[in-house]
Amino acid sequence: MESEMALHDGGCHCKNVRWRVQAPTKVVAWSCNCSNCSMRGNTHFIVPSERFELLGNSEQFLTTYSFGSHTAKHTFCKVCGITSFYYPRSNPDGVAITYRCVDPGTLTYVEVKYFDGQNWENSYNQSNIASQSKVDSGN
Repeated sequence: MESEMALHDGGCHCKNVRWRVQAPTKVVAWSCNCSNCSMRGNTHFIVPSERFELLGNSEQFLTTYSFGSHTAKHTFCKVCGITSFYYPRSNPDGVAITYRCVDPGTLTYVEVKYFDGQNWENSYNQSNIASQSKVDSGN
């Protein structure tokens, strides 16, 4: 999916965690049914880590949860509990942005694809999700 690049601002509900990300105006977001994403209802798009910037003093309001392989780092706000971004197992060189946490006005289209996190390895191999955090992938 081709679209122009834009700077998207976003963050958590209480606005203590704020970030900026360079990403297309049209994105592919992933809805995952793994044990963590399904409980949180998270749907996210992935960007290369160099296109993500944590703003201001946001770091002091973050805490991290990991489980299983401990590759994914599920960050969330200590105050309101919202996971506005995290570091995914599928793309440890990228950042997963919760698309509903992007401030209104810059995302023009979100295509939702499904990632079968209950069958993680098979879905990973079939989905091409790993390409989403590569700079040359069009993201």
